[in-house]
Amino acid sequence: MPIITVSRGSYYHGKSIAEKLAIKLGFSCLSRDQIIDGLEEFHLPEIKLVRGLNDAFSVLDRFPHGKKRFKAAIKGAILQHLAPGNVVYHGLVGHHFVQNISHVLKVRIIADTTLRVSEDMDRENTTEEKARFILKKDDEERRKWGMFLYGIDIQNPTNYDLVINIGKLSEDDAVELIASTVERPLFQETKASTESLNDAATTAIISARLFDFPNAAVKTKNSTVTISMKVPESQQNLINERVGELLGDIPGFADFSIQFEPYF
Repeated sequence: MPIITVSRGSYYHGKSIAEKLAIKLGFSCLSRDQIIDGLEEFHLPEIKLVRGLNDAFSVLDRFPHGKKRFKAAIKGAILQHLAPGNVVYHGLVGHHFVQNISHVLKVRIIADTTLRVSEDMDRENTTEEKARFILKKDDEERRKWGMFLYGIDIQNPTNYDLVINIGKLSEDDAVELIASTVERPLFQETKASTESLNDAATTAIISARLFDFPNAAVKTKNSTVTISMKVPESQQNLINERVGELLGDIPGFADFSIQFEPYF
C-alpha cells in the first residue's frame, strides 16, 4: 500500500495533481488543511492560510511552547493518517516526516515562473508586476516556514524522489508519470518499511499526548511502547495511572511500559 506525498510552492498545481492522482489510483486524498482541521488546539485560520504564513509565526508564539507543541501535534496526525497506506498527501513538509520510509514516493511540483505569473494575473485579476511580487513573497514565506519549524529547505530537490516541472508537461502528464513511478518495486511496502512507519506513527502520537510531561522519551519497536521519564518516587503510581488514561484510546500498539529513572 504505497504512499505519495506531493509538495508544491504557491499555486504550483499540486492540489489538482494530487486529487487527480488519487482518483486514478483509487487512493484517498489528504491535505494539510484537513489535518489542521482535526487539531483542536491549532484549528486556526492563520496556520491554514496558503498566503500570509508569516502570521502563523506570531500565532504559535501565543501558545506555551507553541512551536514544539504544533510540531508534535501535526507530526502525529499526519503519520496516523499515512500509516494505512494507499493515500496521496499534499501540503507543506509532509514528506519530511516519512523521509526514511521506503514505500513513500516523495514528489515536488514546480512550474516555470512565467507560467505562474500569467496564471496568477488571471486568477487575481492583477498586474504582472504585482503577481510576480506576490509569488516571490509566497515562496519565501513557505521556505521560511520549513526552516522555522523543521530546519529544512522545502525547495531542495534532494528531499524528493521525483521533481516535475509543469509547463511543457501538463497536469495529466504529471499524474501519469507519478502513477507509473509509484508502481515500481522500490516503492512497494515491505514488512520492515510498514513496521517502521507504524512505529514512527505510534511514537509521534504518544509523544504528542505526553507533551506536558517534558521528561518523557518515547520509543516504539514492533508496536510495543517504552516510555522513559524522570519522576519522584512518590509520584510514580499517580503518573503511571495518568499516562494510562492519556493513551487508553490510541489504537495500533500492543502495550506500553514506563521506565522511571532516578529523579534528582
